[in-house]
Amino acid sequence: MPAARAGQPIAPDPPRLVCVDVGSTWTKGSLVETTEGRLLATASHPTTLGTDVLDGLDAVLAALGPAAADAAVLACSSAGGGLRLGVVGYERAVTAEAGMRVGLSAGSRVCHVSAGPLDEAGLQALWAARPDVILLVGGTDGGNQEVLLHNAGRLARSRLRVPVVAAGNAEAAEAVRTLLVRAGKPIVLAPNVLPEIGAIEPHGAREAIREVFLSHVIGGKRLSRGPRFAALVRAATPDAVLAGVELLADGAEGVPGAGDVLVVDVGGATTDVYSVITPEGEDAVIHREVVGTLWRARTVEGDLGVRWSAPGVVAAAEAERLLEPAEAEWLGVAAAHRAAAPELLPVNDDELAADTRLAELAVTVALRRHARPPGPGGRGRDLRRTAVVVGSGGVLRHATPAARARVLRAATGDVAGGWRLPESARVSVDARYVLAAAGLMAASYPLAAARLLRAELLAR
Repeated sequence: MPAARAGQPIAPDPPRLVCVDVGSTWTKGSLVETTEGRLLATASHPTTLGTDVLDGLDAVLAALGPAAADAAVLACSSAGGGLRLGVVGYERAVTAEAGMRVGLSAGSRVCHVSAGPLDEAGLQALWAARPDVILLVGGTDGGNQEVLLHNAGRLARSRLRVPVVAAGNAEAAEAVRTLLVRAGKPIVLAPNVLPEIGAIEPHGAREAIREVFLSHVIGGKRLSRGPRFAALVRAATPDAVLAGVELLADGAEGVPGAGDVLVVDVGGATTDVYSVITPEGEDAVIHREVVGTLWRARTVEGDLGVRWSAPGVVAAAEAERLLEPAEAEWLGVAAAHRAAAPELLPVNDDELAADTRLAELAVTVALRRHARPPGPGGRGRDLRRTAVVVGSGGVLRHATPAARARVLRAATGDVAGGWRLPESARVSVDARYVLAAAGLMAASYPLAAARLLRAELLAR
C-alpha cells in the first residue's frame, strides 16, 4: 500500500485514505474519501503488542474491505506507552513549566520534570523515568545561559542515550549542540520555548519533538519488525488529535470552524483534555503570568482512566469531595477489578454503571485540573465562549445517550469546579474516531479533513 514518511508526499491524489490510530489496547481505522471528506467505513481490532503491531493494523485494513485496498495509509500511535518526555529546565515556575506545557501540546506524556542545575541525584531520577526524548530548556533569549550549559554538559556526560530537543536561550544554542554532538548524543535544536517572560512559543519545539518521535522513538520501541510501521506513522496519537481539534476550531478555506472548542478523551490509562481558546480583551495583548497562557493546550491526567488507572479516579474524586464514603467503597472495589483486568468489557447493568460513574468522575477532575488557575492569583482558562464540547474514548463511544450525557455534564455544569464554564456550548461525541483521522489528514488534505469533522461532530 502506498505510504510515506512525514514531510514526503503521499501517492498523488489518492481517492481514499485509511487513517489508523494504533493505541495501546485497540487499533482503530477510518476509511475516508479525500475530496468531500466522507467517512466510508470504520473498523477496529485489538492492538497486537504480543507479536507485531502490523498484525492488528492489517486486520483493520482487511475489515475495511476492498475499498481500502488501494488507499494510502496514514497512522498515528500511542502503543508501547506512546511518547515519554523528560523536561530539564532552569526554574520550575518558568522555563521548566513552559517546557512541560509544550511537551504536552506535542503529544507526549511528560514523565519527569526537573528544574535547576542537574546533579547526580537529578540524573538518576531522570534515568529512572525512562524518557524517550529529553526536552532541554532554560533561560529567555539574552538571559541566563549558565544553567542551560551546565545541564547540557551533564546530559552529554551521562549514560542516557535518548535524543535531546534543545529549546532554550538562543544565544547558547550552538554551544549546547557542540557539547552533545561531541558526546555522540542525538540533538535537535529548536527555537526557545520562552523567548521572553510571559511569551510561550510552542510551535518550533513541538515540531522538533514530532520529528524526533518519528525518526528515533517509533523504531526504538520494537513494536514491529522491519521498516513498514515506522514509514506509516506520522505522529504520536495525542499530537494528531490536537491537530484535529485545532482544525475543528479553525476550519479550512470554505469550511467554517466551530470557534472555541473543548475536548475530553477518557481512556483506560489517562484522561486527556484539549482546548482551543480565542483570547479576547486584555488576554489578547497582556501576558499576566510568568509563563503565559497556551491558548491551544492539552493536559494529560495519568492517574485518571477507566481501566489501568481506575483506582486513581476514586482517589482523586475523594480528594475533590465528589464521593460519599459508601459510594467510594463500592466504586473502589470496581476500580481495583478494572485495574487488575483492563481487558474487561461490561456485560451487565452493574458493570455499565461502574464504568459510567468512573468516566463521569474522570471527566470532572480532569476538567478542573485543566481549567482552574494554576495557583493563587493565577488565571485559569476562560472557557465561557466554548462553542462545542466533544467527548471521546471507548467508554463514551459505546455508551447509551443517557450515559454519555451524564459523563459529559461536568463540561457545562460543574459549578463547584472553580473554573469558568461554557455558557452555550453544544455537546457532541466522537463516536467514529474522526478527530485523530482529521489530524492525520490536516497537513495534506485540510479541506477534506474539515468537512469530515463538520459532518461527524457538528452536523449530528
